[in-house]
Amino acid sequence: MKGLFLVEPIVALYAFSSFLIYPLVQQYVYRRLWQELTNTTYPISDNATRCAENSSANNHSSYHEEVQKQASLFSLYTNLFSAIPSLVVTLMLVAYSDRGGRKITIIMPLIGTLIYTLSFLAISYFELNIYFLVGSSFLSSLFGGLGTFLGGCFAYIADLCEDGSRKTLRMAGVDMMIGLLSGVASISTGYFLKAAGFNWPFLTSALVQCFVLLYAIFILEETVKKPPADAILLDGSPQRSAVKQMIYGIYHMFAGANRRIRTLLILLILIFTSFSFAYVGGLSLMTLFELNEPLCWTEIMIGYGSALSMSVFLTSFLGVSAFTYCGVPQLVIVLMGILSVLSGMLLLAFTKTTLMMYIVWVPMFLSIMPYPVIRSMLSKIVSKSEQGALFACLSFLDSLTNNVASAVFNSIYAATVAWYPGFVFLLAAVLCAIPLFILGVVSVIGVNVTEEVTKPVSGEEDVSEDQNDRIPILT
Repeated sequence: MKGLFLVEPIVALYAFSSFLIYPLVQQYVYRRLWQELTNTTYPISDNATRCAENSSANNHSSYHEEVQKQASLFSLYTNLFSAIPSLVVTLMLVAYSDRGGRKITIIMPLIGTLIYTLSFLAISYFELNIYFLVGSSFLSSLFGGLGTFLGGCFAYIADLCEDGSRKTLRMAGVDMMIGLLSGVASISTGYFLKAAGFNWPFLTSALVQCFVLLYAIFILEETVKKPPADAILLDGSPQRSAVKQMIYGIYHMFAGANRRIRTLLILLILIFTSFSFAYVGGLSLMTLFELNEPLCWTEIMIGYGSALSMSVFLTSFLGVSAFTYCGVPQLVIVLMGILSVLSGMLLLAFTKTTLMMYIVWVPMFLSIMPYPVIRSMLSKIVSKSEQGALFACLSFLDSLTNNVASAVFNSIYAATVAWYPGFVFLLAAVLCAIPLFILGVVSVIGVNVTEEVTKPVSGEEDVSEDQNDRIPILT
C-alpha cells in the first residue's frame, strides 16, 4: 500500500489526545494535594461561586494558598526531572533525521506520550502516589518530547515545500491544527471529567495515541530516502555516529554562513527563544490561577478557558495567511504577535473576574504568529541538507526555554501567590521587551537573504539552486 506525505493528521490527532488530558493534569494533582494537605474532600460546585460560599471559613484562604504553592512546586519537580533527557534526545534525533529520516523524530515522541498517558491512567485508577507521575514523566522524556515531535514535523514539511510563502503557510497551518483540535479537546475535557471522572479521558487519549502511532509507522511516507546531495560528510562513512552528525551539522550551519547571515540566524533564534520564554512561562500558570481565589473555576469553565486559549492558534493562522497575502513584511508580522502577547499578559495580571478572564484572549488573538514566521525565515536561509540541524537546534532551544520558563515561573508563583497571584503575568509582559529590542536590531541590519546565502561546502551543488528557493524576509 502506498503511503501518504501528510503529517497534518498526526499533528491534529496528537494535539487532540494531548489536550484531552493536559487540562486534567494540574486539576488531578490539585485535587489530590487538596485531600492530602487539608484532610477534606475537594469542594466541587456547578457554578463559579464556591470561593464566596466557603470564604466564611477562617482557614479556607490559607488552604488555597498552601495547595497552590505545593501544586506549583510539583510542576517544577516534574519539569526538572524530564527536561534534560528530553532536550538531549530532541537534539540528537532531529539532527540525525537529515540522514536517518524524519519519521523517527515523529514516532519516538508518540511512544513517550503513550507511556506517560498509560502511567497517568494507572496512577488515577489505582490511586497511587502522585509523585509516581514524576517518574513516568522522566521515562517518557527518554523518547523525546513535544519539541522533538514538532521539530520532526516542521523538518518534514520543509522537505516537501520549495516555495517560501507556501512553507510559511503550511507551517502556520500546523500551528492552526494544534489550536483547533486542542480547543475541541479542551471543551470536551470539562464535560468528560464531570460525567465520567479522570479515568475515561486518560483511556480515550491513550486509544487515540495508539491510532496515531500506527498511522505514523505504517502510512506516513519518509521524505528522506537518501542523504541529500549537499550533506556534510565527516569521513566518507555512512555509518558515522548520530552524535557527530548532530554536532557537525549544527556547527556547519553557523560556521558555513557568512558573517551577516550568521548574525541574522543568531538574532532570529534569540527572538524565538526570548518570546517563547515569556509566553510559555505565563501560560504555564493559567490553570492554577483559574483554580485559585477569587476565580475558583470549575472543570467546565477551565475547559472553556483552555479552548479559548487554543483559539489563538486559529486566529493567528488566519492572521499570517492574510498578512502574507497582502505582502506585509514578516518582521512586522512578528512584531504584531509580540505586542499581542504583551497586551494580553498585562491585562491578565490585573484580572479578578470571570468576564475579564475571558476578555484577556481578545488582545492575544495574534499571539502565535511569531512562531511559524520565524521558523520559515530561518528555514529559508539554510541549505536543504541543514534543515534537520536547524530544527534540531530550534527544537532543543525551544524545549530548553519552555522547561526553564515553566520552572522559573512556577518558582516565582509559589513565592508570590500569597500576596499577588498576577505577578507572574506582569513579569511575562515586561520580558516581552527583550524580543522587541532584538527585533529592532534585526530591522536595522536589514539583511537580504536572496543576496547572501550559505554555500555548500562540497561545491558540487550550484548555489543558484538554493537561491531560487529563498525570498527576501525583511522587505
